[in-house]
Amino acid sequence: MMFHVTLEPAEDGWIVAECPALPGCVSQGRDEKEALENIREAITAWMWAEDQKATRLAPSHLSSIVVAV
Repeated sequence: MMFHVTLEPAEDGWIVAECPALPGCVSQGRDEKEALENIREAITAWMWAEDQKATRLAPSHLSSIVVAV
């Protein structure tokens, strides 16, 4: 999967990375490279957390299958 990410310098010199498609998915790094590494990790964690929420909310009579994308 691919996501657009915004990078913005913070007042403290760090770079803030945000994935607008995933509300609240934000990270930062000391430089652009680290910010991008960290937002990749944040995107993975965001998607996992959303999947866990959806799994808990699914009706118990439905079976669940994991699909890689």
